[in-house]
Amino acid sequence: MITGELKNKIDGLWEIFWTGGLTNPLEVIEQMTYLMFIHDLDTTDTLRSKESAMLGLPYESIFANEVQIGNQTVDGHQLKWSVFHDFPAARMYSVMQEWVFPFIKNLHGNKESAYSKYMDDAIFKVPTPLLLDKIVTAMDGIYEQMSKLADTDARGDIYEYLLSKLATAGVNGQFRTPRHIIRMMVDLMQPKADDLICDPACGTSGFLVAASDYLKENRKAEVFFNRSNRDHYMNHMFTGFDMDRTMLRIGAMNMMTHGVENPFIEYRDSLSDQNPDRDKYSLILANPPFKGSLDAETISTDLLKICKTKKTELLFLALFLKMLKVGGRCACIVPDGVLFGSSTAHKAIRKEIIEENRLEAVISMPSGVFKPYAGVSTAILIFTKTGHGGTDKVWFYDMHADGFSLDDKRSPITENDIPDIIHRFGNLDAEENRSRTDQSFFVPENEIVSNEYDLSMNKYKKTEYKPVEYPPTSEILADLRKLEKQIGEEMNALEQLLKL
Repeated sequence: MITGELKNKIDGLWEIFWTGGLTNPLEVIEQMTYLMFIHDLDTTDTLRSKESAMLGLPYESIFANEVQIGNQTVDGHQLKWSVFHDFPAARMYSVMQEWVFPFIKNLHGNKESAYSKYMDDAIFKVPTPLLLDKIVTAMDGIYEQMSKLADTDARGDIYEYLLSKLATAGVNGQFRTPRHIIRMMVDLMQPKADDLICDPACGTSGFLVAASDYLKENRKAEVFFNRSNRDHYMNHMFTGFDMDRTMLRIGAMNMMTHGVENPFIEYRDSLSDQNPDRDKYSLILANPPFKGSLDAETISTDLLKICKTKKTELLFLALFLKMLKVGGRCACIVPDGVLFGSSTAHKAIRKEIIEENRLEAVISMPSGVFKPYAGVSTAILIFTKTGHGGTDKVWFYDMHADGFSLDDKRSPITENDIPDIIHRFGNLDAEENRSRTDQSFFVPENEIVSNEYDLSMNKYKKTEYKPVEYPPTSEILADLRKLEKQIGEEMNALEQLLKL
């Protein structure tokens, strides 16, 4: 959540756009997004150059030498934010308008790439050199403040805060998943170098970015020192769908900034017949919308065969099962109602996951995880597509804390169950003897079936009641008399002081 100095700086930047003539909030967000991308390109390019030098790997800067822009050949060095932000206002404006913007629009050579598709209609709309100079100065101040918050997802928080100004965030159930929850889910699933990873409701590509970062951190040699694996990582591994072009544009820029050259990010209604992907992916990571408008006539018929409903949270679970190939895994966030809902559709999708596939884990999260944007209680489901059952027992974990307070402020705290969740999920054999009074435990499949596939934590967790011993009544009365006498004495002393 954006607070304090950073919030003030963003509000100040918003006011600069507003007073400068850009009054459409969506246009302001888009222009800010482009400028953040231009700034990040410079930062990322410098970082990669240093990393390559340290590892002894070849790397050619995108700003190196001369750059061809239309019929002009320009010095690439001048296109770096760290260089042109010191130019006089008029020169900075001409460089941005005539060189930098055409440069980022054509940055990806493949015209069929996600980046090219969603940057093709990008337009530079800042009207005057003076306004651009004020914006760039203000953004430098924002980045300086962001550097002091290195451990938080400042960019995601900034975008969410900007969306809140549109008063549309959450209308369709689209709440940005906190970065530490995304990273926990990725760490639980441990992506591999040959995975095909998809998020059918990708938004700004948070899950795909986290998966790419995990591979860079944990499987660097396997991914980057193998030619076929590197090509797979750059061009085929990551797929995302969404129905918001602004989100898609940001998602494509986000992936490119994080070093993935050609992710497949496409405008697509995942629940409709527009989405033909079936039996394709080995890993799905998602936080699908929990509510929102849905055209019942467009829902793919093979999803309705699993559960006949208009509820998007249930239809997305059916979709994940269809899109995964046999052996494919999924980690997704669902509202608590999915776990215990008593409708025919709720029971049908739970039955499908438990009896026809393999449900591995249900991680119950506290209701404050999505604050301040929503107070909904949620859980993470982890399952594997088998097509022929395989659920033997299900691991339940009751998360109490995620490292942040559960109020609207979401301030950092010391209590954090996430490391424990990751450790225990990676060592499930050690969970066998845990009791139902513990924070995590196994529940056998037959017990879940007998409870109509109910997956709520409270159905199986046992509360340990500890006997409380109270002193005898005579002792309590004696203490009360003693307190009464003490109060009387202090009241007398107070009266004496007031008389003086």
